[in-house]
Order: sequence, then structure tokens, then C-alpha cells
Amino acid sequence: MKRTQTILFLAFLLGILSINEVAAQYGYGSPYGYGSRYGRQRNMVPQAGPTESKKEETPPTAEEIVDEQMPSITEALELDPFEQAVVRTSLVQSVQQRIELQILELEPLKMKEEVEKIQKRQNEELKAGLPEDKYNAFLELQENRFNAKKAKKKKKKKD
Repeated sequence: MKRTQTILFLAFLLGILSINEVAAQYGYGSPYGYGSRYGRQRNMVPQAGPTESKKEETPPTAEEIVDEQMPSITEALELDPFEQAVVRTSLVQSVQQRIELQILELEPLKMKEEVEKIQKRQNEELKAGLPEDKYNAFLELQENRFNAKKAKKKKKKKD
């Protein structure tokens, strides 16, 4: 009787110790097999996909903003390369100064004064670097928010 109990105990112990080997053969005990012993585990926290906010975290630079507008300005005003350089340089400086003002977060009245100073300086530079007709066309284009189509429509209405 004692011998039978010992054999049963050893068989039971051997069975418990070898269960991992048996389960691994079917993939249930291996993390590389068909999954874990407890079935597919799901994370209760929903996974967010890539968002557009990462792109918006870095605001565009002054050069990028001006480069985006330059083709429409050049087309509307029919600028030669020298005039393009004058306009681009002046606009980049002005946009950069406006960006710096936004970062400073001044009070509204002070902000308005500073923006007017920047605008005045920009207009003086452009007046000195562009012919009179192109300067006036630029001011008109600026009033239309650099939309060449609106400026052309206004010109046609005036004629």
C-alpha cells in the first residue's frame, strides 16, 4: 500500500511539473505561440491613433509663412526677381516680429501699437524698394489678405 501511494504521489508530482511542457506543445504556455493560457488579453485603455496635433505643436516659421504666400504675390504683382527679393525680405522680417510679439503676450493696446509700428516699417521698406504702381497693388493685395483673385476682381470693377 505504501508503495502504491509513493507511485501515485510521484506520478502526480511528475504530472504537475510536466504540465508546462505539454501546454507549450500546443502553444498555450508560450508567449510566442498562439497566445497566453488565459486567451487573448485585451488592454482596457483604447489606443489612440496618430493625431494631427503633433504637426500643430511646431508652428510654421516666418520663412514658411512668407514662402507660402510669395507665389500668389509674385503672380498678382508680376514681380521681377529683384522685387521678389525686396518683398520677401521685408515680409519675413515683419512676420518674424509679429510672431515674437505673440510670444510676448502683451496687453491688447500695446500689442496694437507694436503691430502698427511693424506695419509702418514694412510699408516704408516696400515703398522704397518697389515702383509706385506695384507698391499700390501690393497694398490693395494686402487689404484682400493676399488673395489675388479678389484683387483682380476689384481691378476689373474699377476699370
